[in-house]
Amino acid sequence: MQTKNTRLGIWLMVATTLVFAAQDGISRHLASEYNVLMIVMIRYWFFAAFVVAVAARKAGGVRAAAATRQPFLQAFRGVLLALEICVMVSAFVALGLVESHAIFASYPLLIAALSGPVLGEGVGWRRWAAIGVGFIGVLIILQPGIAVFAIEALIPLTSALMFALYGLLTRYAARLDSTATSFFWTGTVGAVVMTVIGLWFWEPMSAPDWGWMGLLCLTGAGGHWLLIRTYEVAEASAVQPFAYLQLVFASAIGLTVFSEALRPNVVAGAALVVAAGLFTLWRERVRK
Repeated sequence: MQTKNTRLGIWLMVATTLVFAAQDGISRHLASEYNVLMIVMIRYWFFAAFVVAVAARKAGGVRAAAATRQPFLQAFRGVLLALEICVMVSAFVALGLVESHAIFASYPLLIAALSGPVLGEGVGWRRWAAIGVGFIGVLIILQPGIAVFAIEALIPLTSALMFALYGLLTRYAARLDSTATSFFWTGTVGAVVMTVIGLWFWEPMSAPDWGWMGLLCLTGAGGHWLLIRTYEVAEASAVQPFAYLQLVFASAIGLTVFSEALRPNVVAGAALVVAAGLFTLWRERVRK
């Protein structure tokens, strides 16, 4: 049994969020030039190869990783995540990294809100209060009723809802399947689905952008490897709060590389969302 090292786990999570933020920046660049479905499809080809390579190194190999008693659930999870990535990358192009991540940061609150009806878990009044505060933060970001409200702001909110459902289904699948099995199905099913869809939207890509595409694939695989290592060396509840650093890193890329604006309502709303999310994570840890 591996000894837990919380400090190392925290640093690995920080590195993970930095790599994933870089991946988001590259995705934003490529998706602004080429079809989103094609970009995600190529990214999934590399991701599937990475998943298979990881499975082959484990005891029992690919056959053991693919073995599941709930294939329809695992397949649905894989499809849902692939489509969620397409939606989120579209949000990067339509809205930018800063506002997309500020709204997407609400997904832990959505998980907490839906854990009752989906998983049958109890949600106490404290967490419901935090969920309410968090969604006030989302409303501050969205500014509904304001003349300049952008309908594009609903794209990352849809992505957050899809990712929350994916997270809940992952928890549900974990009742019967191992993490390795869920990881295997996520990568392989997503690659199949995106290939079926994405090939219809193939576009020629310039040589420099193929370089960015290769870097996108490497950051995807590297980020997932770091995430796996994070949960190997530390408890999820101890490192999960540091996942919010992806909002910070992605916003920094949006501001410096893509010259995005940082509006006061986005800062205020994101602060409420993150604070409420951290509280729900703390309450879940206390409850367990």
